Amino acid sequence: MTSSPQTLIDAIPFLQDLGIEFINMEQGCAEVALELLPRHMNSWQVAHGGVTMSMLDIVMSMAGRSLDPNARAGVTIEMKTSFLQPAGKSGERLLAKGRAVHRSTTMCFCNGELWNGDRLVAQATGTFKYLKRIAGADGP
Repeated sequence: MTSSPQTLIDAIPFLQDLGIEFINMEQGCAEVALELLPRHMNSWQVAHGGVTMSMLDIVMSMAGRSLDPNARAGVTIEMKTSFLQPAGKSGERLLAKGRAVHRSTTMCFCNGELWNGDRLVAQATGTFKYLKRIAGADGP
């Protein structure tokens, strides 16, 4: 049984707490969004870097996972993030886009971008290990 993409987000309390919104996940690509709130800000009143990295991490993992409906989980092995400019202020909306660029039997290499409107604010690369679903096991 394949879990829905929203179920993947709902199964992770941290992503629920952030307010991550599922947009799309198919054919090696994924998108998630977030409406920035005061709780997402750092001391300079721009989005905290952890928000940026969390969005990029989940969207890349989802992009890779979209290629394998039998994957039970995607574990981040390595991630590099480049912060190009402040991500945004409270009230603005961020959109993260992920793309799988190479997939082996158990690993996937992905790219991610974080956008605030037409501004590219961060980009990332990541390597993910995918765990296979165990027959009869529940879970996202």
